[in-house]
Amino acid sequence: MPEPVPAVIPVSEPPAPGATGTRRYVFLLLDRFTMVSFAAAIEPLRLANRLAGRALYDWRLIGERAEAATCSNGARILLDGPLAETRRDDTLLVCGGLDVERAASRPVLAWLRREARRGTRIGALCTGAWVLAEAGLLDGRRATIHWENQDGFAERFPDVTLIRTVFVEDGNRLTAAGGTAAIDLMLHQIARDHGAALAGRVADQLIHAAIRSEQDHQRMSSPGRMVARHPRLAQVLARMEANIEDPVSPARLAAEAGLSPRQLERLFARHLGRSPKRHYMELRLERAHHLLRQTRMSVMEIALACGFGSAAHFSKCYRATYGCTPYRERGAAAAQ
Repeated sequence: MPEPVPAVIPVSEPPAPGATGTRRYVFLLLDRFTMVSFAAAIEPLRLANRLAGRALYDWRLIGERAEAATCSNGARILLDGPLAETRRDDTLLVCGGLDVERAASRPVLAWLRREARRGTRIGALCTGAWVLAEAGLLDGRRATIHWENQDGFAERFPDVTLIRTVFVEDGNRLTAAGGTAAIDLMLHQIARDHGAALAGRVADQLIHAAIRSEQDHQRMSSPGRMVARHPRLAQVLARMEANIEDPVSPARLAAEAGLSPRQLERLFARHLGRSPKRHYMELRLERAHHLLRQTRMSVMEIALACGFGSAAHFSKCYRATYGCTPYRERGAAAAQ
């Protein structure tokens, strides 16, 4: 059966400056890009056209190689062409995914810098923010990236202010975390261009129950999950997560929260099933795991960044948790 056509939504609200006519998005599909983020960005545009009964948006797919791009699930997407000069009013979105450092090739970086010099509005989906940062296009800006890549991103690009939310808009730079975060970013663009009513109807078509804002976090942190149960425990968890490089002693954590060390031990055992010391160690090792896979930092540099005084102690703790040494982990990540 043909897809039913919903009632056309009149686009009566005045568009934002520069939003008259058809606005074009150019999607740069990097090798092994994430399909879900790309689809989450392009589908709202298609639905906006369908609901409005006219072409509010169009799009073009490009890549470093002109013929096709391969996404992380192995599917190949035909492209409209290679890297080429965009139009003045285009919005360029870099779609990243796996092994993004390798996808940030010299031709791609040089092309992005040229487009930025021309004043093009540039954004990134999923790990595409890594490529923008590598090109120097996020220095001094706020940006976000998928939560799994945040530790490596923060270490690699200290001049970028990392915001751990679903999307960030800073001037003519847009970044959205992976997964469905691109839906929220595009719904906000549609609302700005053509009104909240149209954006709401697009969200309904996508069964997207609540449009998240720039302030919404990608996932609920441990403190967020605990605050309703015990605000003092949430305070301790937040302190741990903020002090990975210079760990704070359990006794000091307890005192700062107005608890005795024994009370803190009981809270952790009841709510997390482990001791404060064990939980803190797991946080530090998780950060190390991400850095080993996402950066070129040496094992010693990672050990220090995660609060370990020696590579030997770090290696022993890492092996006890992950079943292999940091050196072997680094080798396995490079082979993927």
